Amino acid sequence: MRLWSVHPKYLDKYGLIALWREGLLAQKALSGGARGYQNNPQLQRFKSQDNPLKAIGSYLCFVASEALRQGYRFNHEKILYPNFETAFMEVDSRQLLWETEHLKAKLKQRDKLKFMELSRSPQADAHPVFYVNLTEGIQ
Repeated sequence: MRLWSVHPKYLDKYGLIALWREGLLAQKALSGGARGYQNNPQLQRFKSQDNPLKAIGSYLCFVASEALRQGYRFNHEKILYPNFETAFMEVDSRQLLWETEHLKAKLKQRDKLKFMELSRSPQADAHPVFYVNLTEGIQ
């Protein structure tokens, strides 16, 4: 399961579709289904929220909105708790940097335009539900 911390604006169509499907699978697991994914580490940051379904709902709403901006239509009705809450989960800056480099490697093979867009900055913006912890690891 891959639930990116990077903003979905950097994803190509394959990345967006995969993220949407993974997000729906995470939502199913958080609502008690998808028993094989109940303990997936990617779910922990959503499970730790007061309302995990609201958290994944917000995550999915931003993914669906970005897909629409790029010309794709994802079914918003599949989101159990639709909302657009922002910056309520933390992501470590090192994790975001690692994901940025990982995504660049994927995009270099699949979508040169998206690769160049992402390469313009050393680190991608975070998905809107995350705020970046810049002090993690600094002594």
